[in-house]
Amino acid sequence: MQVSLLYHTQDPERAVATAARLCYAPVGAAELRESMSAEQVQKILRVIMNSGHFSALEHASYSFAVDGVSRALTHQLVRHRIASFNQQSQRYVTLSGEPEVVVPQTIGEDPSLAAVFHTAIDAAYNAYQDLLDAGVPAEDARYVLPNACTTKIVVTMNIRELLHFFELRCCRRAQWEIQELGSRMLELAEPTAPYIFMDAGAPCRRGPCPEGTMSCGTPFEKVVRA
Repeated sequence: MQVSLLYHTQDPERAVATAARLCYAPVGAAELRESMSAEQVQKILRVIMNSGHFSALEHASYSFAVDGVSRALTHQLVRHRIASFNQQSQRYVTLSGEPEVVVPQTIGEDPSLAAVFHTAIDAAYNAYQDLLDAGVPAEDARYVLPNACTTKIVVTMNIRELLHFFELRCCRRAQWEIQELGSRMLELAEPTAPYIFMDAGAPCRRGPCPEGTMSCGTPFEKVVRA
């Protein structure tokens, strides 16, 4: 899995603070952006994050390039509807060469299970190639391809949706591949807006686990905002 932060709103914390402060200021947003001190920005962010008034977080966005993940992962990822996605097409990109797939650890670590897995993958790819050779369009031949196929996708989310994504997908109970993706995206985003993302991630970073009897049981560590 390769994850890169392609772009993000310039100075995202100041952008968020500017949008929030505008509601109560007699001057325009451009003037506010230039005139607010770093201390004022953090004070406004503190109010936003502690009060739950998150609409201002929607004024900063992040775009990530994600390569080498499975179609099983992207089927989960696109369920986050307040986001934008562009994914490599199996209709227009014809697969060739050796199969490129994601192998779950529970399968790859057991030689007998790995053999079963790769036999099925090879059969699917051979069928795909046979269909292409017979003149079947790639958009139809792809129907035999497995969820394990690797893919590439560009994801754009605003900060509010990113925080929601991290809350769900960085949790230890999330499916392992998307949990890894969420963790890597958070590692890239956190340095760009350290106050906003300081306790982003699974809910146990901020308090008790909300999963009840489904909790993984790992004690949480409370993060207190300065």
